[in-house]
Amino acid sequence: MKIQLERSEILPDAKKEEIARVLLSRFGLLPRKKDGTAKMHELILELYERKKQANKEKKPELSVMPVEEMGLFAGIKRQTMYDYLHRWLELNVLKKTSFVSGGKVVIGYELNGNNLEGAFRKAEQTIKNHLEDSFKLVEHLQNEIKKEKITSAINAPSSSEENQS
Repeated sequence: MKIQLERSEILPDAKKEEIARVLLSRFGLLPRKKDGTAKMHELILELYERKKQANKEKKPELSVMPVEEMGLFAGIKRQTMYDYLHRWLELNVLKKTSFVSGGKVVIGYELNGNNLEGAFRKAEQTIKNHLEDSFKLVEHLQNEIKKEKITSAINAPSSSEENQS
């Protein structure tokens, strides 16, 4: 997992599109290439609107968006959308889901929560778990360094033994 958090701030008079762009930037969910044109902020806003509508009408299938449609909202090709989708799924902002519509199974993605906050709380938990695992590695490394020093001190010949030879 490659988590890339960024420091980005909004201006006091920012509109929802700019706020969405900054939010995605802070979680590393915007295009990483300087010339990236994906409008991921438009996608997240649409996913949120669909989730609200699905909750209101009590029809969960309304919140699901196929990857082709996601690509259209972001202004990118389907395959490029799959590349971006990987990060969104790793952070648990989105989840993959399927439902039956018109006698066929539709596979798509939706916010992984009842609203934007719920979805990004899942991302927060994913990041916290990653940090916790990282700190366990830090502790393990420290213990290994201590063991190595103790072992080398025990196995090193003492200076008094060397003088007797």
